[in-house]
Amino acid sequence: MTIPIRKGKQLDGMRAAGEVAAEVLLATADAIKPGATTGEVDQFAADYIAKLGLKSAFLGYRGFKGNICISLNEEVVHGIGSQRRIQLGDIVKIDVGVIKDGWIGDNAITVPVGQIDEKTHRLLYATEDSLYAAIEHAVDGVMLGDLCHSVEACVQEHGFRVVREFVGHGVGRKLHEEPQVPNFGRKGARPRLREGMILAIEPMVNGGTAAVKILDDGWTVVTRDGENSSHFEHTVLVGKKKAEILTWRERRIEKPLGM
Repeated sequence: MTIPIRKGKQLDGMRAAGEVAAEVLLATADAIKPGATTGEVDQFAADYIAKLGLKSAFLGYRGFKGNICISLNEEVVHGIGSQRRIQLGDIVKIDVGVIKDGWIGDNAITVPVGQIDEKTHRLLYATEDSLYAAIEHAVDGVMLGDLCHSVEACVQEHGFRVVREFVGHGVGRKLHEEPQVPNFGRKGARPRLREGMILAIEPMVNGGTAAVKILDDGWTVVTRDGENSSHFEHTVLVGKKKAEILTWRERRIEKPLGM
């Protein structure tokens, strides 16, 4: 396994790509309204990316037909914009990848639409909490297994389950690079992280069983039991003493009462 280590102007390129990916993600999140279709949200993102003079990292990737991934409620990841309408009480996962000067920024967020039930609120918080727990481990010398283990440990502490069939990944010139970054792992498992590695860390967490299936479109992943699923992602640079979030955003899920 060869894991790219980025330096100098390469890091400048990834920082710029991460910044615009976060900009597109947050603008698209703000475009999510009750009554809008997922296809309309996808088109909003496409127009925003085009306005910036950039390209989607997802459109056409292995035949994917969406400009972003947009997944509602029981849909876990890889949803394609359609005529499905967004309603109050839904949760909408949007995953945005943007290419800027040949570098790729990749990030995701789960957006609550109006008031959501208590369990779903806890699910979203737990997923985002596990993302930031993992980011704390993205430091030179730490084993990747420790980072991956931290996600599942955090999620289980909150009473939920991680999806095991789909994982995070390295990112840079290509959307998917080495290493794979599962949301579970064995402490101490190699490889050892090195300063300059860049990881797309993306917990996918289910409110019920961890089991998932892929729909007939060949892309959309859903929970087998129909329970809600949550997804958050950042592109992260492994640092000497502290990780750097290349897709930084201020927006966070508020901690539920009692947690």
